[in-house]
Amino acid sequence: MFVGVARVALLIPGNSSLKGKRKVIKSLLDRLRSRFNVSAAEVGDNDLWQRALIGVSLVANDRRFVDAALSKVVEFIEFSGTAQVVDIYTEIINV
Repeated sequence: MFVGVARVALLIPGNSSLKGKRKVIKSLLDRLRSRFNVSAAEVGDNDLWQRALIGVSLVANDRRFVDAALSKVVEFIEFSGTAQVVDIYTEIINV
């Protein structure tokens, strides 16, 4: 069993409130969950208006599948146009 984890730091330029940030992040998380069947949540920078830290995870029995799926998720976030990717960290754990 392989567990894939991605942590993506985002910058949301032009945002001026937590309410606006929540709207952007909630929409992005919902799209990730429905399109890629992954677990996704905001895991840091909760009180900052223009920054967000997103955590994404998935479990599968094939390492290549996990790696490809995480790559697609990160690519989707980069090209979604809602936020700018500042940093990406991915890890695949063999359990």
